[in-house]
Amino acid sequence: RLLVQAGLPLSSHWEIYLPVVLLSFFLMAPILIFGEKKQQLRTVLLLSIVLLFIAECLFTNSSSITSIAIALLVYFVGFTLLEALQPSLVSRFAKESKGTALGVYNMTQSIGLFTGAAIGGYLMDSHGDLSVFVMGAALLICWLIIAWSMCELPAKVVDKRDVAAK
Repeated sequence: RLLVQAGLPLSSHWEIYLPVVLLSFFLMAPILIFGEKKQQLRTVLLLSIVLLFIAECLFTNSSSITSIAIALLVYFVGFTLLEALQPSLVSRFAKESKGTALGVYNMTQSIGLFTGAAIGGYLMDSHGDLSVFVMGAALLICWLIIAWSMCELPAKVVDKRDVAAK
């Protein structure tokens, strides 16, 4: 919607999204590798939340195609970090029940997608575009407060069966 309001027709949105998504992947990868190698996954998780918050703030003031593209890039770096990090963390904590834990994770992610879209649509219709970004920023602040207190996340555990097989 913001891109259309900024003058970019819907049929040309790929010209923004394709480079942004590809660039975000290349920006995300070294951060995730650093976090894994230095056992700083908590820091990477917190950084991801902060990046999403910054993107929400940028979206509230974005009216040009360039400012929207920058906000999208910041958003997708944070988003792709979380998309790679969260399932990995779930499987690390689950130990013996990885399949079940990942199934519950995927189910709750789907419920969140539905709920977020429904609430976002309601907010946009009843209070305008800005309300969606303000609500997103508020929820991210809450998430950051909750996540801040967590301890460093465990290193990837090597399965003894894999070592014995080699």
